Amino acid sequence: MNRLTTSQITASLAMLLLGTGGALLMGGSPLAIALPVLAGLVVMLICAEGIPTRVDRPVVVADMPDLTDHPAFASMIEGIADPLMLVERGRILRANRAAHRLLGNHIEGEDARIAIRHPAAAERLSSTAPLAEPFNIELIGVGARDARWQMRVAPVGDVADIRRLVHLVDHSGTHAAEKMRVDFVANASHELRTPLAGILGFIETLADPEMGKDVETRQRFLAIMDGEARRMQRLIDDLISLSRIESEKYRLPDARVDLSELAAEVVGVFRSSRGERGREVEMEIAPAVPAVQGDRAQLSQLLHNLIGNSVKYGRPGSPIRVTLTEGPSGMAKLIVADEGEGIAPDHLPRLTERFYRVDSGRSRALGGTGLGLAIVKHIVERHRGRFDIASTLGKGTTITVLLPPPVEDSMVRIDDKRRPSALSGTVS
Repeated sequence: MNRLTTSQITASLAMLLLGTGGALLMGGSPLAIALPVLAGLVVMLICAEGIPTRVDRPVVVADMPDLTDHPAFASMIEGIADPLMLVERGRILRANRAAHRLLGNHIEGEDARIAIRHPAAAERLSSTAPLAEPFNIELIGVGARDARWQMRVAPVGDVADIRRLVHLVDHSGTHAAEKMRVDFVANASHELRTPLAGILGFIETLADPEMGKDVETRQRFLAIMDGEARRMQRLIDDLISLSRIESEKYRLPDARVDLSELAAEVVGVFRSSRGERGREVEMEIAPAVPAVQGDRAQLSQLLHNLIGNSVKYGRPGSPIRVTLTEGPSGMAKLIVADEGEGIAPDHLPRLTERFYRVDSGRSRALGGTGLGLAIVKHIVERHRGRFDIASTLGKGTTITVLLPPPVEDSMVRIDDKRRPSALSGTVS
C-alpha cells in the first residue's frame, strides 16, 4: 500500500473540510455527511502509518587508531633532524634516527631514565602526574662530556595516556661561541691592560722632577714604554686582521697566487732583516709547484707568522726549514720545521685558540700576541685548505699547510684523468 506524505494528508483534510462545509450549505443531513467524513478520516489514518518518525539512536564512535600506527608517523618523526622521542609512562615508545645515534639503537622500549642519564630529565620523564603545558630542561653531558642540550617535553594525546614528546636541541655550538666571545673580551682586555698599566706607571715616575733628571733612568724607562706601546700596537693590528679574515671566511679568494715566488720573497725578508737568526732560515722549493687560489696579502701573513714563530721559539743556532712541494690532489704543500724545545701533546689541540700560550712569560718577552696561529688557522680555513701541527719534546715542531689549486686547474686535472689513454684506449 502506498503511504501518504504529510503534505498529502494536509491537502486531503482541507478537501474533506471544504466538501463537508459545501454539503451542509446545500442542506444535507448531518448523519449523511458524517458517515463519509468518518470513513475518509479512517482511510487517512491507515495510510498515514508509514510516515517516518524521528527516533533517537545511539551514536556509534569508531575506534581511533593509535598515533604510532599511523602510516605517516614514522616519516613525520624522521623529518625532524634533532633527536625526537615519544615516551609513554616513562618508557621510550618510538625514537627517530637522530635519537638512536645520540643515545643508542637499543633505546626503544627502554626506561627513559636509563637512556637519558640525567637527574632532572629522569625525574620529569618518569612522573605520571598530568602535564598541563610543555617545559624545557637544560642537559649537560648527554652524548659527550661538554655537550649541552635543551630538552623540551610536551604532552601528547589524552591525559590518561601519560605520553610525552621529547625533543632534544643541541646548544653546544651556541654555548661554545658565547664562551669564546666572553673569553676573547676578557683576554683582550687583560692583554691591553697589562702594558698600559706599565706605561702609566713609567709616565708617573718620569713626571717626578727628581727622577726626570736622571738621563739613564729616563732612557731606560722610555725604551720600556716604547716596547710596551709597540706590543699593544701589534696586538691591535692582529685583532683587526683576525676580525677582517673572519668577516671574509665565507668568501672564497679568487686570485691566482704563485706560492713559490711569495715564499721566496718572505724568506728573503727574514734573511735580510733578522740578523744571524734570520740567516738560519733555509728554503727548499720543488720545481713546478702548483699555483694556489688565494689572497696574496693573507698568504704572505700566513708565511710571516709561521716562519716568525720558528725564529722566536726555535733553538738559536738551529736551522729553520721552509719546504714547498706538490701535495695530494694537486695541492701546494708548505712545511715549516724548527729544532726547538717542542710542545707537549696536551697543548697541541689548543695552540690555535686566541691568546693561548704554552709559556706566557716567554711569549710576551719575545713580543708575541698569542694570535699568530689563530690567524693562520682562519686564513687556511678561508682558503679551504688543511692545517696540521706536529711536535716532539726536545726535537722541534713541524707545521704543514695544504692549499688547493685554482678551480680551473682542478677541472683540467679531472678532464685529464677522464681523457682516454693513447696507448690503451681506456680511461687512464
